[in-house]
Amino acid sequence: MEKPIIAMLHLEPLPGDPEWRPESRMERVVELARQDLRALQDGGVDAVLVSNEFSLPYQRHMSFVTPAAMARVIGELRGDFRVPMGVDCISDGLASIELAAAVDAAFVRGTFSGVYAGDGGFYNNDIAELLRRKAALGLDRLRMLYFLNPESDRNLDTRPLPQIARSLIAKTAPDGLCVSASAAGEDVAVEALDQVWKEARGRAAVFCNTGCRVETIQNKLAVCDGAVVGTTFKAGGSFRARVDAGRVAEFMSVVRGLRRTGGAG
Repeated sequence: MEKPIIAMLHLEPLPGDPEWRPESRMERVVELARQDLRALQDGGVDAVLVSNEFSLPYQRHMSFVTPAAMARVIGELRGDFRVPMGVDCISDGLASIELAAAVDAAFVRGTFSGVYAGDGGFYNNDIAELLRRKAALGLDRLRMLYFLNPESDRNLDTRPLPQIARSLIAKTAPDGLCVSASAAGEDVAVEALDQVWKEARGRAAVFCNTGCRVETIQNKLAVCDGAVVGTTFKAGGSFRARVDAGRVAEFMSVVRGLRRTGGAG
């Protein structure tokens, strides 16, 4: 697939999350996820990434109930997926790997490497342990998309992003690198994407991870291999809203046009 668009499927708060309420029901979480999945796929996205987006604040070492709840949702939606499905247990790369093994995910995205500091404290990711666990689970075909920089925390690795990309590629052979702005929905600088893309070209795919919109996607796809899209697919472009099938279709129509004309680079 040329310049794939990976759509985020944001799950509602799950049991154990601060925003979960006693009157909340897993049946409703499943049904809302089903509605959003239908809208994303009907709009023509190329893949879907399931995440516990509203498990705020995120846990570095996730409670068992969170991936269990995610597995239930994915299991109940198994017959609804028409495109490749990936998972992201946000801020816990090991949980993402293990959930992927349980639900036969095609890919994972996560903060698998690096050292960050932020609202949740200190995040020291052990990529060596994670890749050994992946090997032990026999996940040779699982594709891994690494956050090259965090969305909302400070990266304590002060090297330029292209240098970090070069080191990661040499040591971990990632399938993809995700370049982010400082928060979900915020715009990634084209210059930053271009620098990483030139460094990684032919060795790892580079994805624009935040801030892709109808009016910016052409410029973004000209300097990367694809995009991960969440907020812009929602009603009014609002992070907390439900997926709007019309917005998805409009966005993907632009992407298909770029593919036909070569305007995506």
